[in-house]
Amino acid sequence: MKKILSILLTIAILVTVAILVISQLKKDSPIVIAKGNYKQLPLKIKLNKTNDTECAMLITTQNNAAEVALKDGRTWFFDDPGCMVKWLKDKPFKKSAKLWIYTIDSHQWVNAKKAKYITTYHSAMHYGFAAVKDGNNTIDFKEMVLRMYRNETMANPKFRKKLLGR
Repeated sequence: MKKILSILLTIAILVTVAILVISQLKKDSPIVIAKGNYKQLPLKIKLNKTNDTECAMLITTQNNAAEVALKDGRTWFFDDPGCMVKWLKDKPFKKSAKLWIYTIDSHQWVNAKKAKYITTYHSAMHYGFAAVKDGNNTIDFKEMVLRMYRNETMANPKFRKKLLGR
């Protein structure tokens, strides 16, 4: 009788553990990379379920979001164009990747390398860069990358003063 109770207790514990494991597996885990995007087109970001690949912050808005897509179908997501630039810096595929940015004025995905950027936007990581389709006082992608590498961003207090004319 004790042996039967011991076996039943063991089974009950195993069933409980199995239920807990299965329930954890069913939970939506954050998205950090998508696969199968062989056309290298911008993908719809699942807001509040997708993490920035560089800073790991949850992407809560499509405005100013960025994506890096490779021919092998992999796509990474970013909440700030500055995060995309930082992450790409040492990647061997940085020149061949398709880069996308969601503009804050036209609300469209555009080629990030051809976009215009304002430099004083309140971006997710406070770098200050935001893509626009039309706008005055903008810089091109190469200049934005250079400023990221030099730390000439709104996140740098000394440079922020210069950008804001203080």
